[in-house]
Amino acid sequence: MQPTYIYKILYKKYGKQNWWPVDKRYHKKNDSDYRFEIIVGAILTQNTAWSNVEKAIINLKKNNMLNIETIIDANLDSLKEIIKPSGFFNQKAKRLQTISNYLKNNYNSNLDKFFNREIKLIRNELLSLNGIGPETADSILLYAGNKPVFVVDAYTKRLCERIPFKTKLTYDYIQNFFEKDLKKNFEPEELVDTYNEFHALIVKHAKDYCKKKPNCNNCLLNKKCNFYKNLF
Repeated sequence: MQPTYIYKILYKKYGKQNWWPVDKRYHKKNDSDYRFEIIVGAILTQNTAWSNVEKAIINLKKNNMLNIETIIDANLDSLKEIIKPSGFFNQKAKRLQTISNYLKNNYNSNLDKFFNREIKLIRNELLSLNGIGPETADSILLYAGNKPVFVVDAYTKRLCERIPFKTKLTYDYIQNFFEKDLKKNFEPEELVDTYNEFHALIVKHAKDYCKKKPNCNNCLLNKKCNFYKNLF
């Protein structure tokens, strides 16, 4: 079974997911760059549910702190308190200031300059920053940078293991496996939207059906899933 097949099934079931959720009206009103909110969200969502991230982002908005300069200037303890709902706030506050300082010092806080380069260069820079791993870096590339990079998370790995796809359960292997198949079936100009939707659709399906304790009986993928077949 190939990823494109699963993508079409999930898209037919759930439709467009409209990720990454971001309040562009807020940024237009405050003359700030909505892509920085996505960068912040990608860091805050590490090891926590998105509902907790939303609370932290609301707090940042209330304090007018959703831009590079205000994150840099923020008192670290105050920043920790503001993003506390996202969990692991001690580490995440430092990571927010690290990437903000990096963007200011190297790109004059200009995200166009940062993203208007080759994917590999941007990715390597992101991975060089403390606290940013492959999933966070690729989320920033895809959702903030509009780059064709497939994001692999715990839900994707779970799906690969249970169906299973014929792939090793490492980040790079899964990513390459999905990208290789999708590139065969979609035009280059479609890949950003396809990667975007597929990642969001997998998250949606995993939360509704392919949970840690799965709801296999009602899952639309169960006829193709070895995990389900092995229950009987």
